[in-house]
Amino acid sequence: MTQNRPQTTEYAPYFGKYVMQVPDGDFLETIETQLGDLQRLLGPLSDAQGDFRNEPGKWSIKEILGHINDAERIFSYRLLRIARGDETPLPGFEQDDYVKTANSPARTVSSLLEEFTSIRRATITLVRSLEGPAWYRRGTASGEPITALALGFIIVGHVVHHRKILEQRYLTALAAA
Repeated sequence: MTQNRPQTTEYAPYFGKYVMQVPDGDFLETIETQLGDLQRLLGPLSDAQGDFRNEPGKWSIKEILGHINDAERIFSYRLLRIARGDETPLPGFEQDDYVKTANSPARTVSSLLEEFTSIRRATITLVRSLEGPAWYRRGTASGEPITALALGFIIVGHVVHHRKILEQRYLTALAAA
């Protein structure tokens, strides 16, 4: 598995906030480690705690987890298509619309974590299957050029991004309550 960080020309500027959050080192180890990290972070929460919002109008912890799941599915699908050489432009998605219709508040924290585990295991299997040239194939997603490598980093960085938000804005507020 390649460990080179993608160049800024391999993804739209918006995704830089995710790519840059991926720690240096073994990419495959990082993507695998995130599986247990999210479980340890959110697994102890009750379902009532999962409904916590750090501010009115913000997503709940369950909604953030549902969003992480949806986004990983979409990013992994894009990764598959582009790594396989499919140059068909892939549409964007409106995350707020997905969160509104995902019904995450009606679910348990454990079911959302179980879903993340299933999705992430599939992502890891895909990542392990890719060979050198596949990582550098280019496609278009959300009207912008992107490489398979950038998508791999976006998948990991997206979870890092939301984990930090959960730790800094949600779990600290819950602990203080």
